[in-house]
Amino acid sequence: MDKAREAALLALKPDADSSTPLYLQVANKLSSAISTGLWQADEALPSERVLCDMLDISRVTARKAMDMLFEQGLIVRRQGSGTYIAPRLVQPLSRLTSFSEEIRSRGFAPSSRWLSRETGIASQEEVLRLGLSPAANVARLKRLRMADDTVMAVETSTLPSRYLADPTVVADSLYAYLDSHGSSVTRALQHIKAVNATDEIAQLAGIPSGTAMLMITRIGYLDSGLPVELTYSYCRNDYYDFIAELRR
Repeated sequence: MDKAREAALLALKPDADSSTPLYLQVANKLSSAISTGLWQADEALPSERVLCDMLDISRVTARKAMDMLFEQGLIVRRQGSGTYIAPRLVQPLSRLTSFSEEIRSRGFAPSSRWLSRETGIASQEEVLRLGLSPAANVARLKRLRMADDTVMAVETSTLPSRYLADPTVVADSLYAYLDSHGSSVTRALQHIKAVNATDEIAQLAGIPSGTAMLMITRIGYLDSGLPVELTYSYCRNDYYDFIAELRR
């Protein structure tokens, strides 16, 4: 451990005279240190033994503090390896990229855990949002979007069947499939709002029911202006940040 990192870690030592429990002090200080970039995504945190020695705290205090960080989604535990900073996706709102592209650009491995891939008749909402005729056929894909085996979002996509006749042929990236078949999404409209996780979404995302999430509704368009994709993404807000650059 370099001297700068060691000094920063020593600064996290809790105040024994404070009325705030030691584990809560340590958890809050570690959370702030993670937010300010003391450790980068996927970097290993010091072990509980190291934290105990450097911060002069008990093993129980260290474990309770780490448990809080884990519950907040700030760290992930890898059996036999240690504790690591959880991946976080900072997505610019001014650039249209796929989930897979964003995850790879940050050094993580994107993957999907498929929940369902099927075809059916478009619902009324799908008809309206995708500009379809009544009783049109659509393909639907529901999956968990993951970065290095960490669930980042629960996502459902609907496409007209003329662009995706067989949803089982899509691998990790829907946009890569569309690109390879001459149906690239070149423009998209996104609506982002805060929601509370339903029991189903919470279970899939691995969070408590009612937890605040970001729900993104996206309609993707072809270069011709025709809508090709309707996607609902329920994103864990402990893993997602959206940024927008404003100019005057």
